[in-house]
Amino acid sequence: MKVLFVHQNFPGQFLHLAPELARRGHEVLALTDTVNKRETGIRTLRYRHQAPKVDPAACRLGRNYTLQSDRGVTVARACLQLRKETGYVPDVIFGHSGWGETLFLKEVWPEAKLIVYAEFYYQGRGADVGFDPEAGEAGFDQVMIAQGRAAHLGQAMLHADAGVSPTEWQASTYPPALRRMIEVIFDGVDTAALRPDPAAQVTLPDGRVLRAGEEVLTFVNRNLEPYRGYHSFLRALPDVLAARPQAQVVIVGGDEVSYGPAPKDGRRWKDIYLDEVRDRLDLARVHFMGKVPYPTFVSLMQVSRAHAYLTYPFVLSWSMLESMAAGALVIGSDTAPVREVIRHGENGLLVDFFDIAGWSRTMTAALADPARFAPLRAAARRTVVERYDLRGICLPRMVAMVERFAP
Repeated sequence: MKVLFVHQNFPGQFLHLAPELARRGHEVLALTDTVNKRETGIRTLRYRHQAPKVDPAACRLGRNYTLQSDRGVTVARACLQLRKETGYVPDVIFGHSGWGETLFLKEVWPEAKLIVYAEFYYQGRGADVGFDPEAGEAGFDQVMIAQGRAAHLGQAMLHADAGVSPTEWQASTYPPALRRMIEVIFDGVDTAALRPDPAAQVTLPDGRVLRAGEEVLTFVNRNLEPYRGYHSFLRALPDVLAARPQAQVVIVGGDEVSYGPAPKDGRRWKDIYLDEVRDRLDLARVHFMGKVPYPTFVSLMQVSRAHAYLTYPFVLSWSMLESMAAGALVIGSDTAPVREVIRHGENGLLVDFFDIAGWSRTMTAALADPARFAPLRAAARRTVVERYDLRGICLPRMVAMVERFAP
């Protein structure tokens, strides 16, 4: 088969699938944005997208659709040129719907089968919008804005032959008519590489070395922001550090915004919430690592005695399942995406997202008595091995889905 992957940040969710299909003898090609400089070993073509300026007053609720469909037009024109100049016709196109790249590909290749990675469908109610009171009340205008953001996602699915979502909850955000098109297959966790290691260690920026078995509390996200509970975690820290004078806290994440709005005053979310508790923290024991290389993240999860993961009702982070595979005790927010994986008291612990005192108590208990929670750590790894293992479960299912469309 000829398989074309389309993703502005390739490989993205196709990190393992693309090379596996190539290994199985398929002709694999990728199309990505020129700003993406990653080299993957997969033959990759790049399109140049210069987004026209959008007038919010003119577009109003269509602003998001304008942005995404403009990218879709760029991608479609690049694909049309590819077809005209080389005669290339893929059997299967697999693309992420989030940025509009797949919107018009059926107009270029009507004979191809199109699979859409359906990560999340924006909703006015029942998910991230209106979840956090600090973000402001979700009035009717906010509900309409959120629903308007889903226009390109619905169109992408309507033109697709099938969709894939990584979790049941994320698939459930789609309207019933579209949900029927979606198969739930997680991207997969390499449990052979992500496993407990009693010899693991991490060197902090100040030169201190943390080792497995020590009293280490971790918090990891791409960026430090409310969507991933940075504010709840940080507000719980003073009581934890007061109760556990030997504990070390390692916080991984950048200073940008991945989800939701940026602070209105131009400051960083990191500093806004740190300033709230700064005078009650022993900052010599709170280590901000910024963004770290993946091997450092793995070692950190192997060192961690307790790992806090919080999220709005939104896309579930890979890092949560990876931390479970590495043997970390995950204390997760009691939100729908997390509850799909973690069962309280069985393979992890759940705390209400906004219960600051509850977070302090639970993290303190986990740091104080690691032996008590050892069975939960073992069960967490079993959960990932049995349900989300890359080689044994997820990748074979994803390959089978693609090959199902063989001509």
